[in-house]
Amino acid sequence: MAWRMILPAVAMAALWACSESGQPPPPPVSGLDARPVNSSCVAPERDFITATVTTPAAFPALVFDGPVAMLQAPGDASRWFVVEQGGRIRTFANDDAVPATSDFLDLQARVHLGVESGLLGLAFHPDFASNGRAYVNYVTEAGAGFRFVAAEFSSPDGGLTLDPGSERVVLSVVLESASRVGGGIAFGPDRLLYIGVGDGDAADSAQDPATLLGKMLRIDVDSQPNGAPYGIPADNPFADDELCEEGLAESGSCPEIFALGFHDPRRWSFDRVTGALWVPEPREPAAEEIHVVELGGNYALIDPIAAYGPQSGDAITGGFVYRGSQVAALRGRYVFADFGSGLLGSLAPDGGGGFLIEQIVRPGATPAGAPGPLEVSAFGQDAGGELYVLDYGRGAIRRLAFIAGDGSDNVPDLLSETGCIDTAEAGAPELDSLIPYGLNAAFWSDGAAKDRWLGLPEGQNITVPDNGDWDFPNGTVLVKHFHLNDRLAETRLFMRHPDGGWAGYTYRWNEAQTEATRVRGGLVAPVGGQDWIYPSEADCMFCHNKASGYSLGLETAQLNGEHHYPQTGITTNQIATLNAIEALTPPITGDPPAYPDPADQSQPLEARARSYLHANCSFCHRPGGPTPAQMDLRHEIPLEATGACDAPPTLGDLGIPDARIIAPGDPDRSELLSRMSRRDFAGMPPVASRLPDPAGVALIRAWIESLTPDSCR
Repeated sequence: MAWRMILPAVAMAALWACSESGQPPPPPVSGLDARPVNSSCVAPERDFITATVTTPAAFPALVFDGPVAMLQAPGDASRWFVVEQGGRIRTFANDDAVPATSDFLDLQARVHLGVESGLLGLAFHPDFASNGRAYVNYVTEAGAGFRFVAAEFSSPDGGLTLDPGSERVVLSVVLESASRVGGGIAFGPDRLLYIGVGDGDAADSAQDPATLLGKMLRIDVDSQPNGAPYGIPADNPFADDELCEEGLAESGSCPEIFALGFHDPRRWSFDRVTGALWVPEPREPAAEEIHVVELGGNYALIDPIAAYGPQSGDAITGGFVYRGSQVAALRGRYVFADFGSGLLGSLAPDGGGGFLIEQIVRPGATPAGAPGPLEVSAFGQDAGGELYVLDYGRGAIRRLAFIAGDGSDNVPDLLSETGCIDTAEAGAPELDSLIPYGLNAAFWSDGAAKDRWLGLPEGQNITVPDNGDWDFPNGTVLVKHFHLNDRLAETRLFMRHPDGGWAGYTYRWNEAQTEATRVRGGLVAPVGGQDWIYPSEADCMFCHNKASGYSLGLETAQLNGEHHYPQTGITTNQIATLNAIEALTPPITGDPPAYPDPADQSQPLEARARSYLHANCSFCHRPGGPTPAQMDLRHEIPLEATGACDAPPTLGDLGIPDARIIAPGDPDRSELLSRMSRRDFAGMPPVASRLPDPAGVALIRAWIESLTPDSCR
C-alpha cells in the first residue's frame, strides 16, 4: 500500500506542492460528500443488571457431614456425588423424592481431618462410564508432618462404587502444615488432570518452581512413560525436567507445574463454554482475589481480575461461570461466594477491561429460603448449567433460583431496534448515518468476510493522539458484520457508553436473514458448515483491553489506505475522507505511516509479516497486555526489541526441541508458529477462533525462513 500525503480539508485548496512537471498534484478526493448525520446509532447508558436469589432446599431429606464438593459424572445427570471432608464420598439419585444416599468411597481411615485438611476433591475421568476411573485429593498424616495425596481409584461394579483397595497414588507432596493445602482437582477441556496444591503456610514456596507447593499442576494420567505414574504435557513450562518426587525437584524445576504463585487453590473451575480456568485465591489478610489462570503465569505477580477486602468477607469460595437459563443477563458471568460472610456475587465487565463485583446476596444477609446466612463451602453445576451450593455447617444442599432485579438493560435484544442496522434491507446499515471503514491488516475470524462502520455521535470528533491510536468520544458505536458463505452470521456492536466504559454486544442472524437477536453469555453454534463462536461480553473485553486502547484496528496506520464508499461510489483514501468531513481532531497531515495488507505480495515480506502479527497478536502481546508472556509484537517495535526473536519460550516449549519463540531461519523450532497453527489448549489466539489461518501461517513461516541470526541483533 503506497503511503500518500494527507492534507486537512481546509488546506487542500490553498496548498500548492509542485511535481516534476511543475503542476500541482490534485488534492486527495473525499469518499463522502459530507459527514453523515447520526442520531440513531449512539451508545445508550450502560446496562446495569442486578439479580436476586432464593435458595430453596434441594434434596431436603439428605444431610451431609462437612460437605466440600458436589458434582456429577461426565454424561450422567441421573445422580450426584458429595465429598465429605472427613473422608467419605456419598452418592444419591438426582431426585428430591429419593431420600437415601450410599457410599461411593470411604477413606476415613486414611484422611487427616483438620480445619482445612481432609478429603478435599473428586474428579471423574472423562471416560469414567467406560473405564471406571476417578481421582481424589486428600491430606494424610506422615510421620511428624502431613502429606498431600492425589490418587486414582477404580470401580469394580460399573461405576456404582470405587474400591478403596484399588488406590494408585499418582503424586504426593510433603507438608509441614495441614493449613492452606489447596485441594481442587478436575479434568480440563484438554482431558488433562489439573490439581491445586496450596503453599502449606510456606508462602515463599509459591514462586519456587522447584516445589509443587503453591501451584496449579497439570499432568497426563493416561500416559505413564517408562513406568512413571503420569506423563507431562509437552507445553508445561518446565516439561523437560525430571518428575518431582514428594513434591520437590532434585535439580531444575517441577515439570508438573501449569502456573505458580498460589496460596490456597481450593475451589476453582473451568468455564464449560470457553474452557477458561477461574481460580479464586485468599490473599489474607488484605484481600480475596479472582484470577483467570493461563499457562505459565505467576499469580503472585499478576493482578487479579477482581478482588474484595475484609469488609465483604475473608474466605472466598470459587463457583462457576453461569451457563444456566434463569436470568439471561447472568450468563457468562462468574458466580462465587464467601464462606465467612455469606456474600454471593457475580462479576460483570466494567467497560474498562476489568470487572465489577455485583452483590447478589450482601455480606451477613440471609437469602430467601435459607434459615440464616450461608456457609458456602462449594458449588455444584448440573448438566443444564444451573448452580447449587453446599451449606457447610448445616450439611445441606440448596439450589440457586435467580430472579432478575431492578437494573436496566438499555441495549436491545433485536438488532433492528438498536438504530444501527436496517434489517429490512438484508442487513445493510443505515447508510445515511454510519461511516464505512476498512483495515489495511484485518484480524483473522475463522474465514469470515467482514464489513465495518463507525457510528460517531453528532458534534463529537475522533481524537488522534501522537501515537496514532485513535480515541473515540462517549456514545461511539463500532459496527461489524461477519459473513460466512455469503450469509450474515453475526453482527457485533462495540459501544463506548456515556460513562466512558466500553462494552461489546453480539447478535445472531436468523435463517431468513431478516433479523438478528442478541446473544448473552456467549454461544457456539453451527453456521455455514462450521462451528461459529459468538463471544460473551467478557470475551470481548479480553481482546478489547485497556493496553490495546479498546477499539483495536482504528489507528492511523490501519486506516491509511483506500476504501470504497457505497454512498458515493468513490474509492479513495480513508484518512483523506475523514479529514474532509472534519471528523478528526487534529486532522492528520504530512506523510503518515500505513501498515501493508499481509496478502499484498508486492510489499516486503518483513513488513507484511509484522503487519499480520500487529493485527492478530499485539492487542495482548504488548506492555500491560493480559498475558504472562513478555513480548511486544506491535508493528513499530524493532524485531530485536520484541522479546521474541531467538528467545526461549517462557510458557512451555510445546515439545519442540531447542524451541524459540521465533527461531530465525527455522520455522519448525518456532513456538509462535506452532501456536498459530493449532486450536487446542495451546493455540493462539486463545479466544474467538476455532480454525487456524492457513494464509497467515504460510506468511509467518516464509518470514521466519527468511530471517538470520543477525535479524535479532
